[in-house]
Amino acid sequence: MSDITLPAAPMPIESAPAARRKKRLSPARIGVYAFLFSAALYFLLPLYVMIITSFKSMDEIRNGNVFALPVFATTAPWQDAWNKVSGGFWNSVAITVPSTIIPILLGAINGYALSFWKPRGANLLFGVLLAGAFIPVQVMIYPLVWMMARAGVFGSLPAIVLVHVIFGMPIMTLLFRNYYASVPHELFQAARIDGGGFWRIFLQVMLPMSLPIIVVAAIMQVTGVWNDYILGLVFAGRDNAPMTVQLNNVINTTTGTRLYNVNMAATILTAALPLAIYFISGRWFVRGIAAGAVKG
Repeated sequence: MSDITLPAAPMPIESAPAARRKKRLSPARIGVYAFLFSAALYFLLPLYVMIITSFKSMDEIRNGNVFALPVFATTAPWQDAWNKVSGGFWNSVAITVPSTIIPILLGAINGYALSFWKPRGANLLFGVLLAGAFIPVQVMIYPLVWMMARAGVFGSLPAIVLVHVIFGMPIMTLLFRNYYASVPHELFQAARIDGGGFWRIFLQVMLPMSLPIIVVAAIMQVTGVWNDYILGLVFAGRDNAPMTVQLNNVINTTTGTRLYNVNMAATILTAALPLAIYFISGRWFVRGIAAGAVKG
């Protein structure tokens, strides 16, 4: 009889210790968690005070217990605050919408042209636009006031929109130029071989694939325009004063009693839109940054 060789017993598979091992709370990790918790508490505590104060009556606020929850919550301060700043809210919407769409569109066209077509003097033009991003706003206020007063548009809605478009163009061009620089050039060459021209390639090829960077640009422009105070105060005029200007008028009143609950509610209403945008589209913001917003 021939000997029958039995198969060797399978060796036990060793588990990867790095992947299966439970994470231990080392002193360094505890320190990191403690720092993060302290930082979150530091930034959330003022917001907590603002929210609970906005639901208190003035008699309860005068008791001095800042961190206590309201005993009898009331929405009257919110109604009063909305009545005072609602006009500024719609003014801010009317300013923000065109001041976001126009710079993004122009910045996308500029970035596309500078990345792929590279006309004569493109580097010089990009340098001039980039230099404009570092010029302080305060330096340009008087020349812009003088020119718009001569043109007869000072203190109007087109004036404040034009100012935001001018100051938004450099950073929008930089974002889109760096984003398109990370796109493979072979894609552009293939579109050119297929007979695509400047506008056809931009509208049918580049623009549809630019959603991540468009979201990044929209978040930056919306928050910048919405939170602006100095440009709205100077160029918008009384009829088009944005929400930030009206908020300053509400808080810095010099007559009567200072209504802290109304002031807190008005402040939260003013900051609600930028906060909502960050919470809703934060994932797109990170994706757009990672997709090439800071690549050069």
